[in-house]
Amino acid sequence: MDRRAGMGAMKLTVPIDEDGQVDSRFGRAARMAVGTVTDGGQLADWQVYDVGWDVLHDQSAHGQHHARVVRFLKDNEIDRVVFVQAGQSMLHTIDKMGLLLVQAPVMDAKDAILQAAALQEG
Repeated sequence: MDRRAGMGAMKLTVPIDEDGQVDSRFGRAARMAVGTVTDGGQLADWQVYDVGWDVLHDQSAHGQHHARVVRFLKDNEIDRVVFVQAGQSMLHTIDKMGLLLVQAPVMDAKDAILQAAALQEG
């Protein structure tokens, strides 16, 4: 099933702070949320993962950190990435994966996921 073509559920990820808001630090996020949104625009699943990228970012080489992020995105079968800001090299890496990048302001993370899922590609 091709989720990107609008058939089936779509999985999105967003960095999330302790208050449930979009965290402005993507590559240095402590937690990432993964939301599954149905074709009807409903949030069907919501999982929060303690990724620890805030600590791990400076403990390894740049490429190793990007590989860690890519692994998270692949392991969770992410279709779209919601972010406030991220470094150009990180954005390039995610773009090369074929994922849609959706920039959002700091706001409620679940609302940001639903808004990003509703966007039409192209």
